[in-house]
Formats: sequence, structure tokens, C-alpha cells
Amino acid sequence: MKNEFLTVAEASARIAAGDVMTVAGDADLLAQLPAGKWIGGTSVYFVTETGGAIVRDKVFCTTFEDVVDAEVRQQDASSLNDIAGGYKAGGFTVVLIPAFSNTHTTFAEAAPSMGALFAQPLVGWISGVHLDELGTAKPMVFNGATAIAVEDGAVCLHIALPAGAKVNTDIVNIFDQGHNAGTTFTFQEKGFAATTAVVEGREVNFAQYLTENNIDTRLPLVANYAGALVNVAVQAVDTDNGNVAFYAPVMPGVEYQLAAPISDYAGTFAANLGDSGVGQYSCNCILNYLYGELEGKSTGTFTGPVTFGEIAYILLNQTLVKLDIQAA
Repeated sequence: MKNEFLTVAEASARIAAGDVMTVAGDADLLAQLPAGKWIGGTSVYFVTETGGAIVRDKVFCTTFEDVVDAEVRQQDASSLNDIAGGYKAGGFTVVLIPAFSNTHTTFAEAAPSMGALFAQPLVGWISGVHLDELGTAKPMVFNGATAIAVEDGAVCLHIALPAGAKVNTDIVNIFDQGHNAGTTFTFQEKGFAATTAVVEGREVNFAQYLTENNIDTRLPLVANYAGALVNVAVQAVDTDNGNVAFYAPVMPGVEYQLAAPISDYAGTFAANLGDSGVGQYSCNCILNYLYGELEGKSTGTFTGPVTFGEIAYILLNQTLVKLDIQAA
């Protein structure tokens, strides 16, 4: 696996030669690429070898080498469970979805109950735009088989590997449960927003609770899913209307706790990355980029796009997702 920034001309030549890749970059650059075995998503934020950076003149390409077979497929919000229909034996799938789209919402809310998706490694990310362009530019993904942009849908790259190859996927979440002495929160409805929450058995207006208790909303809500800690990041607190918006949906019946505070965000992140990221596929959350002030700061050897959500079977927030392939 190879990660590198390429010019449009360089990436186009690789695609024309039959390379299998995922591509991240500015929409104007992705629109110039020819049809082939690739999928793409819009992002101008990246984690590079020298630190976080905004890059608009090149595209970030992950090339999957020694591939036996690869297929690009596209799904809409109503057919997300069919992603698994493209799974190739012994392989893995990368899926890209535009932020704020109906498909984004549907995947986030439905993926945990789509058992078929868990049959093999599934990773990917939610495409975004420069934060100054929110509301004026639309996040997009690109179906490389047709070289056409998609504003609402999921594009999938299904890859088959040689017999005996092993695929390992994992997440890096620097947060632990434990803020406010383990106070728990539950919600009565699933969704990207909530008006009320049940706090230690008492129903409260969640926006009012966060405000009155001076909660640092850079800290996500953290749930324990069968031993894996999964974040739900707070997007906005509207005290006037008593509403809290999230970057991922809260789920009824799940106990959440506020994350324990972190004194050195970037340092903690770098310390938790573990093994070398060279030759691995990865993506990192825009909130890690912002709250950790990662621009210009090196956090190890993992490189890749900075995204509006990460996918490791389900939608994640404030998380790095990584995938490694070990040859037979």
C-alpha cells in the first residue's frame, strides 16, 4: 500500500495504467480525473508526514498494490445494506459518503444493526469541505468507475487480495470515560440531536445541563460498545431552543459518559498511535485536527485525509481509523 500526494496529471496517469486507489482532494481536482478503479472524496485537510496541512493543489492517493480484483459500486440511502453484496472473499471494502447527505444520516443511524456489513473489514470516511465554505460548497464523493461526482450516496471500492493475505483494521480513540465521577447519560430517541437526556435517572434539558455545569463540549460523549469505546461529538449547544446537535447519532438504551479531560491533545494522540503508519490506510477526524491544533504538528507516521466522520463498520467521531494489509 502506498500513500502519497500526486498532481492531477500524475494521478490520472496512475488511474489510466489500472492502479486501484482511493483519492482525497479539492472537488475541482477530483473532477479532472479519468474513469478507472478508484473512488474519491472531497477534503482539503490532511495529516502529512510533517504535520496537519491544508492542501489544494494536489490529491492524496492511497494505492492498493497486489490486488487480485477490484470493483467500484455505488449505493443510495435505501440500499446501504447491499454494500455487503459487493464483498469479495478474503478482501475488504472502502466506503465514502458525503457529509450532511441523507445517506450520511441513514448510514449513521442504521449501520450498527446491519449485520451483513460486519462480515469483512469495512473502513472509510465522510467527505467534507473547507470550514470557511460550509453552507456554500457541498461535500461530494466520486464514483471513479464513471468519474462522476455524487452529492448523496455511498461509493464503495471492493477489493480482493491474494490467498493468505490478512487485513487488520483498528481505531485510535484517545478518550476514556470518566468525567464528572462517571455520570451517565441516556437518550430516549436516536438521532443527530437531542432535547432531553436522562442523567442518573433524572430527565433534564440537555443543553441547559451542559451550560449550567460548564461542560467542555470539545469532550465527546463516550459509550462502551462490547469493549470498544465509541465517541459522539457535540456539534452545537442551542440554549435558546434547548437543543444539542451531534456529529453522530445518539442511540436509545446506550449509556454514555463524558470523556475525561486531556491536557495535551496532540501529544496524547501521538502517544496512542502505536505502530508505524507507513504503508497503512488511515483517516483522521476534523475535530482532532481542530481541537488538537494539529496544523503543522507531527503526530507520527500515519498520513491521510482529515474527515467529517470516520467509518470502521459504523460511523465514528474524533477517531483515527487505520487498515493494514499483511501479505501471505
